[in-house]
Amino acid sequence: MPETPDTGEVPQLTFGQRVQRARTRTGRTRAYVADVMGHSEEWVKAVERGTIAMPRLPKLLRLAQVLGVEDIAELTGDERIAAASFTKAEHRQLPVVKQVLNKPQLVAAARPAEPVDVLAARLRQAWKLWHATEQRAARRDFGEGNRTRIGRLLPALLADTRHAARTLEGADRRKALMAQAEAYHLAQLFLSFQPAPDLIMLTGDRAMTAAQDADSPRAIAAAAWYVNHVHRDAGEAAEARVELAEQAVALLPDTDDPECIARRGLLYLAVALSYAKTGQAGDAWRYWDKADAAARRLGDDYAHPWLIFGRGIVGGYAITMHNDLVQPGKALEVADALNLREIPSATRRSYHLIETARAHGLLNEGAAVVSYLQRAHRESPETIQFNLYTRSALPGLVTSGPRMVREDAEDLARELGVPV
Repeated sequence: MPETPDTGEVPQLTFGQRVQRARTRTGRTRAYVADVMGHSEEWVKAVERGTIAMPRLPKLLRLAQVLGVEDIAELTGDERIAAASFTKAEHRQLPVVKQVLNKPQLVAAARPAEPVDVLAARLRQAWKLWHATEQRAARRDFGEGNRTRIGRLLPALLADTRHAARTLEGADRRKALMAQAEAYHLAQLFLSFQPAPDLIMLTGDRAMTAAQDADSPRAIAAAAWYVNHVHRDAGEAAEARVELAEQAVALLPDTDDPECIARRGLLYLAVALSYAKTGQAGDAWRYWDKADAAARRLGDDYAHPWLIFGRGIVGGYAITMHNDLVQPGKALEVADALNLREIPSATRRSYHLIETARAHGLLNEGAAVVSYLQRAHRESPETIQFNLYTRSALPGLVTSGPRMVREDAEDLARELGVPV
């Protein structure tokens, strides 16, 4: 095959073929690459075969280093990547949240703990604010988005749940620990897609510790879901995440209690998403079927009040799975059949719209990408603002997308503060 004179690249090669070429040229085995990358040989094989998408920039840079590739364009070819596009946005309240998370807790505050029923009520309100449609909430919250509203509540909520867990005793302490785990889940969501990987790990560990100290299988299951949910995009430790979810499922009693059924379904969904991320389609859809069966068992109208598990999100995450398995046509078939109104969460609806845009992007349908990103923006501006796909796709649409959508893409990029 003739090579282009300026780069020596073979234009016909896919990303996966370029990875395989670089690996074999340097004599590295799939086992070696898998071990250094912290993945299985099946993951390396899936990358090379193109059954999973090109990883995001941090993992891509690491892969280039493992393969001994000095110029990342040798792997990406014409799939140009602007590092600035992958730069995670920092929320203006991140420093305040960082401060409260890093504050030492050597001595308990000299004040009585807040009653656990009051803490529970505050958490219910916080979850409503996280999931609320931002346009509606704006009238009472002065235009604040979901992440901003939670960022304002988090410092006091984290401090008060931690204080209660340290000072209360008996059954009240157990409830306080469960409330503390929930507060850390909100912190995980606030921190997601921001430049604070250490704090995401910290909040995940603290949430799981609180859940285990409470000796609550339900709280442990929720903590396992959020570890999977927030860490999945990093693509790290997929096998460990699967094991954690399966262990948490085993702790849940097999009853008709909707709380247990919903958490079991969420954990099956977590495993399905992890397998799809690493290209293991058979296992992915086997666990998705289990999640779907749990959702059907709960009924078409059921959605957990803050975990939002139900048939809507099981269907919505099927879009993500097809995208990760590089099956954009199937992803769009699912999207066409999905009723977003069945998902009582603006942040989740916005995410599934972004994933629908990603499917169109895999098919090089720029006009549809912009249209779905605009819809996602109307649902939840701060969800799309901090989403990595959005921040990576918009610059390319502005500079080389279809002429009819470049202006719309530029307007949206400017609105979100995405560098182009």
